[in-house]
Amino acid sequence: MSLFAIADTHLSFGTNKPMDTFSGWENYTEKLKNNWNKIVSDRDTVVIAGDISWAMDFNELEADFRFLNGLNGNKIILKGNHDYWWNTMTKMNKFIEEKGFETIKILHNNSMNCGGVSVCGSRGWLFESEEEHDEKVLNRELIRLKASLDSAECDEKLVFLHYPPLTTNSQCDEILELLREYGIKKCYFGHLHGEAAKYAIDDARYGINFRLISCDRLGFTPYLILKY
Repeated sequence: MSLFAIADTHLSFGTNKPMDTFSGWENYTEKLKNNWNKIVSDRDTVVIAGDISWAMDFNELEADFRFLNGLNGNKIILKGNHDYWWNTMTKMNKFIEEKGFETIKILHNNSMNCGGVSVCGSRGWLFESEEEHDEKVLNRELIRLKASLDSAECDEKLVFLHYPPLTTNSQCDEILELLREYGIKKCYFGHLHGEAAKYAIDDARYGINFRLISCDRLGFTPYLILKY
């Protein structure tokens, strides 16, 4: 069995916002499906680190979740900045159960064990302004990430964020401090696409190995994290 990761699938089967209009994203859902099913088995798990779907509500989301549910393996998903359909855990789990999307699980204020490691995470935040709203959002994300880390049962904790906690020209000190406090050694993130990917940190900083896993950066192929 293996643990994989990817981010920013940006599905839009239930709404009219295809990513195919962007350079490099042509026919991307077919590429994603083919690449995914070539390397992921039904016994494997894939973490999808945010920006799952362009849907605005569960009605628009259903077709996208049906696509994901049909891919090989189990999926652990967390929130991105464009997941406007995101709701309470109770409502999301009810939707998943009622529609029979048995391979999809939500990572939100919790953690999940996989191959002797705990999968932890949150949307994260890039703290780039002094606005009160940004400070409130950051504090909320810190609480959620801490709750996820506190719930971890394994000694080794892998952290998945949607926003990069640092780039070549900025960083979120509060999130980095929390990662260091919990002894995190590996952190995976998405959000950066195309030309913006050049700002990603894809190496070790502060004793933590960072890796950008956005869909286009990975060639629409899940990234292997570990075998167990």
